[in-house]
Amino acid sequence: MPIPFTKMQGLGNDFVVFDGVSHHIDLSSEQFRWIAHRRFGVGCDQILVVERAEKPDVDFRFRIYNADGSEAEQCGNGARCIARFARDRGLTQKDEIIVESLAGVSTLRLEASGEVTVEMGIPEFDPANVPFAAKTPQIVYDLEIDGKQIQVSVLSLGNPHAVQIVDDIDNGLVESQGPLIESHPRFPRRVNAGFMKVVDRRHVQLRVHERGVGETLACGSGAGAAVVVGCRRGLLDDTVQVTLPGGAARVAWAGEGEPVLLTGPAVTTYEGTIEVADLL
Repeated sequence: MPIPFTKMQGLGNDFVVFDGVSHHIDLSSEQFRWIAHRRFGVGCDQILVVERAEKPDVDFRFRIYNADGSEAEQCGNGARCIARFARDRGLTQKDEIIVESLAGVSTLRLEASGEVTVEMGIPEFDPANVPFAAKTPQIVYDLEIDGKQIQVSVLSLGNPHAVQIVDDIDNGLVESQGPLIESHPRFPRRVNAGFMKVVDRRHVQLRVHERGVGETLACGSGAGAAVVVGCRRGLLDDTVQVTLPGGAARVAWAGEGEPVLLTGPAVTTYEGTIEVADLL
């Protein structure tokens, strides 16, 4: 049976979105991999499935599947697309939507500008909860990559991030170090590897090698994690423009114990149907 889908993108981070409220969506990891394949399937960085909420004070539940079929906890760009999808499909008339993912409950707000703001939760720095193999929390950790010591800041923003401050984001480190950081044994559930250049206190450039996907044009949770790292290291103000290969987002963080706010676009590119059985 053909399944309807919507293709969406946030700053070039692209998604296949399924309406699990109106349709029963029960697909395997292998099927998600095929859907995400850019030659055999629709093609995307991640697949999003919107479902009915299981809690009375939550509007929707959504699940995130990486291109390799693994399930992710959080996706800032995807969450923005979920808000736009729910409104455009008539699943809600609210401007403020409460959603639940594996990372927990968060608030999505549709702005008058057409952008969407995601409350991404409070950063977690305890290495045991990232998870990351370290005895005590630190702002910066030494990490051995390919026989060399690099310095990364590690945190969870619903999913794990390792952020490295670099002088040049186009020096080949994303390609050479990204996969090695992602699968480093000190990260038992793998990690998103961010490479951030600080332009000034209100502007950074960022590239992210995402866990289970590879480098994407934008990573929302990676943008949030990078700004948190810059703030903790005294390099950034509390509201920062993050320029990614796919465009710019705005991140605000008021400090320890406060949630990270991510604002940016969410765009529908096209709609279609896919016969999943034909892909297997």
